[in-house]
Amino acid sequence: MFYVPFLTTWTLSEATEIRGWLSKELHIVRDGIIYVLVPGTLAVVLIILGLWPIALVFVVLAAFMAFFFRDPRRQPPTGADLVVAPADGRVTRVRPVGDLSERSANVVSIFLSPFDVHINRAPIAGKITNVAYTRGKFLMATNDNASLVNEQNALTIEGERITVVCKQIAGILARRIVCWKRVGESVGLGERFGLIKFSSRTDVLLPANVEILVAEGARVKGGTTVIGRIR
Repeated sequence: MFYVPFLTTWTLSEATEIRGWLSKELHIVRDGIIYVLVPGTLAVVLIILGLWPIALVFVVLAAFMAFFFRDPRRQPPTGADLVVAPADGRVTRVRPVGDLSERSANVVSIFLSPFDVHINRAPIAGKITNVAYTRGKFLMATNDNASLVNEQNALTIEGERITVVCKQIAGILARRIVCWKRVGESVGLGERFGLIKFSSRTDVLLPANVEILVAEGARVKGGTTVIGRIR
């Protein structure tokens, strides 16, 4: 049996300090820190045991987890009439909902690959009036039916001029949706409100009086890319 003092004598306060440092200095979302610490700690143990080839695998895994759960600082644009992207990724769908009249609402779907930032951000400033979590399947996030049958969390945000619905949709790899906000709380433009772990999709339902400024295939950044303008 091997005894590794600095790995076995961490106190709760020390572990909390390490978690806080990772979150603040490396800009890693707190929900993802455990995914970095576990393979990182195993890598250290394996290095001490002299098992370098196996340790390298866990080093790479820890590095990827740190990259995946990165939480970059973002500065949203200014303007009361702007709607920003709720997530990083590629726009896969821009379509009217229901009939094709000028008064029809539109949905903008953004696919997040494992290499995109997975933090969700508020597309408008406002008050959260509803949060509805629905269990479901785990189809490919790019599947049109994913917004109907996949596990998802719908956040309704009521702004001064419009109300939008933002859906966090799990994909074939995603197995957990995280939402940090509750009904009655307020969010600013581009403010973080949640996270989807691993490949996923985010939909935002916009009313008819929002002019859509992005097209399918466009790359967007959550909280900074303007996807619509209130008319």
